[in-house]
Amino acid sequence: QIGLKTNVSVNVVKQIQFADQKQEFNKRPTKIGRRSLSRSISQSSTDSYGSAASYTDSSDDETSPRDKQQKNSKGNGDFCIKNIKQADFGRREIEIAEQEMPALMALRKRAQGEKPLAGAKVVGCTHITAQTAVLMETLTALGAQCRWAACNIYSTQNEVAAALAEGGFSVFAWKGESEDDFWWCIDRCVNLEGWQPNMILDDGGDLTHWIYKKYPNMFKKIKGIVEESVTGVHRLYQLSKAGKLCVPAMNVNDSVTKQKFDNLYCCRESILDGLKRTTDVMFGGKQVVVCGYGEVGKGCCAALKAMGSIVYVTEIDPICALQACMDGFRLVKLNEVIRQVDIVITCTGNKNVVVREYLDRMKNGCIVCNMGHSNTEIDVASLRTPELTWERVRSQVDHVIWPDGKRIVLLAEGRLLNLSCSTVPTFVLSITATTQALALIELYNAPEGRYKQDVYLLPKKMDEYVASLHLPTFDAHLTELSDEQAKYLGLNKNGPFKPNYYR
Repeated sequence: QIGLKTNVSVNVVKQIQFADQKQEFNKRPTKIGRRSLSRSISQSSTDSYGSAASYTDSSDDETSPRDKQQKNSKGNGDFCIKNIKQADFGRREIEIAEQEMPALMALRKRAQGEKPLAGAKVVGCTHITAQTAVLMETLTALGAQCRWAACNIYSTQNEVAAALAEGGFSVFAWKGESEDDFWWCIDRCVNLEGWQPNMILDDGGDLTHWIYKKYPNMFKKIKGIVEESVTGVHRLYQLSKAGKLCVPAMNVNDSVTKQKFDNLYCCRESILDGLKRTTDVMFGGKQVVVCGYGEVGKGCCAALKAMGSIVYVTEIDPICALQACMDGFRLVKLNEVIRQVDIVITCTGNKNVVVREYLDRMKNGCIVCNMGHSNTEIDVASLRTPELTWERVRSQVDHVIWPDGKRIVLLAEGRLLNLSCSTVPTFVLSITATTQALALIELYNAPEGRYKQDVYLLPKKMDEYVASLHLPTFDAHLTELSDEQAKYLGLNKNGPFKPNYYR
C-alpha cells in the first residue's frame, strides 16, 4: 500500500500495491464523449508546440538532420537531432527544470537501491522538452532503457535533444520536421535490430498507431501502453471497443492531478504569458470572450478576470454553463458579442468554433487565439483567400487584413497559444510526468492477469501519492485523521480520501 508519508521505501514504490492487492484500476466506460474522433491520427502531431526559449536560430544550416552523420563525445551515433554541439545549452535547461520537478527527483533518490524498471525497454513519443528530459533520465535511473521520438513537429527543443543524445539517449527529433520526417523518426525509434520494446509511453497515439500498422508482432512482448493526451486516449477506447486493443493501457489524461493541474492551473498562468509575449496587450478593461468553460476555460477566465478584463463565456454544456454563471461570467452566444470584443480565445476541443462569418464581423485589431487541443477550433483555412492580405508581424503573430483596411491579430496560426508562443510551468509538468512514471512502473511490475486488454484509469491512491510528493516544495503539512475520525468517515487513515469516480 502506498502511504502519503515521504519516507516510502523503494520497494513500495516498485510494487505500488494498494490496500486490495487484487484490485484493478477502475475501467472507464467506453462510451465516447462529444469530441469528434474523426481527426487524422497525426493531426495533433502538427499542432504548434514550441519553446520560446529555444536556442534554435535562423543561423542554423538548412541541411536535414537525416543527411548528417553526428556522434556524441563517446562515439555513439544512434540518434538523429539538429546539432549535437548545442548539448551544453540543453544540459543547463534540464538542470533548471530539475529544480521544479521535485517528485521525479524524489523517485530517483528512492530508486538508488532497487530498480523498479530494471529490464524495461520504453519507447516514447512525447514533446521533447527540458521537462521530458527529466522524465527520461528518471526512467533510466529507475532501470529502464529508452528510445524517444517527438509527438509534434514543432515541439522539440533542439538543445535539449542534443543534451539527451550527448547523455547516451537514442533520440530522433528536431524542431520543424516535415510530415515525412515525423514518421521516419518514429520508425527509427521503434525499428532497431536486436532491440524489442516492452513498454510504450505515448502522447497523441501516433506511436501506438505506427506499431499497430507496421510492427503488430511487437505487441506480443509489450506489457502495456501509457497514454497522456485526450486524442490518444480516445483512440485507445476506440481500439478497445472494436476488440483490437491487444495489451493493457493506462489513461493518464483523466487522472485528477493531470486534469486539475495540467489544464486548470497551467492555463491560468500561461494564457497571460502567451498573450503578453506576442501582443504586449493591456488586459484591464478589455472585453474578452472565452469559448468553452472546461478546465482550460476556467483557468483562462480566472486569470483574465483577475487582471481586470470583462469576460464573456460560451458553452454547450449546461453544467459548465451554470458554473460560469456562478463564477460571475456572462454566458452568451458568440454572435451576440463578436462585434464588440477585443480578444477571442477558443478552448473547446471542437472544430469550427470561430468560422469565417465571425472573423468577418470582428472589430479592427481584435486578437484571435486558441488554447484548445488542436488547430481545428479557428477556421484559419477560410482566411487564406485572395481578397485577404497576410502580414507576418513577428514569429507566431500575423495580421490578416480585409479589403476595407480592417485587420485582426491571429496568434500561432490558430495553434496552441501557450505552447507556441510561451512556455508551460515546469512544476505542472512534474505532476503529469510523475503520474506517467508511476503508471509505467505499475504496468511493468503487475502480475500476469491483473490487467486485461482494456483501458484503465489511475486510482485515487496514485493521484494522492503524486500530489503528496509535491507538497514538501511548499513546506506544507498534512493533517492526519485520528482513528476515531477515520472510522466515522469510513476511510483508511492513509487514503484514498475520495471515491474512484471523483473527478
